[in-house]
Amino acid sequence: MLLALILGGLIGYAFGKFPGFLVGAAIGAFLFNRLKRRLVGKLQHIQSGFVESVFAVMGALCKADGVVSQDEIKVAEAMFVRFRLNDTQKAKAKAAFSRGKAPDFDLDAELARFLQMTGRQPAFLQMFLQVQVSAVAADGVIHPAEHAMLVRIARGLGLPESQVDQLEAMLRGAHSGQTGAGPGQRSSGQQIDDAYKVLGVSPSASDDELKKTYRKLMSENHPDKLAGKGLPESMREMAEERTREISHAYDVIKDARKKAG
Repeated sequence: MLLALILGGLIGYAFGKFPGFLVGAAIGAFLFNRLKRRLVGKLQHIQSGFVESVFAVMGALCKADGVVSQDEIKVAEAMFVRFRLNDTQKAKAKAAFSRGKAPDFDLDAELARFLQMTGRQPAFLQMFLQVQVSAVAADGVIHPAEHAMLVRIARGLGLPESQVDQLEAMLRGAHSGQTGAGPGQRSSGQQIDDAYKVLGVSPSASDDELKKTYRKLMSENHPDKLAGKGLPESMREMAEERTREISHAYDVIKDARKKAG
């Protein structure tokens, strides 16, 4: 705001001395406020659209195996709580979920709308897919029809099929951390394999490639950066989880390589 006043004032002063300075400063303030309102409006539009698209696609995904079970409805309701939706947002999310369950729901059109709205930002697309994987994996089982739709969603977002495997690996790691599952349930080899999937790199990648990929993922998925681009504050917790899992995966691989000499 101050910068806009100064710049506007200096431009005005160049043309009309002190009176021009006042006029220029006023114009600068006007343009700044107008731009600010447009940016805030755009962010609010993205945030609202993000939530609605998430739950519309979630409704379609839960219907993928032919019927929406009570457990799946409970998962969706748990997401309302997890994302800390207010009453207005919750009503929109419920309506979107019902829209997604409808026989005539156009999944491809919804994904295209989401792509346009978010400007195809990779971290947003991955976060969107992460929510969907989390929803269907909440009961510990992903049915073949659900997996097939997850792959279709990933492709519709322009993401490789491997992203689904990556997110499933990430969720396995998060689940192990939350439940205390250790080597008794997941072998060291499985944890290392999943860590490579989380980072999306090959075990043959060099240390430099590994570090470069890790830093890129951490930068792209930083919660503050995503919030500045329009990610709803309600989904910040999931963004933080993602960065923790990325960091954990990197540590697992580093430790494994160190032990291997």
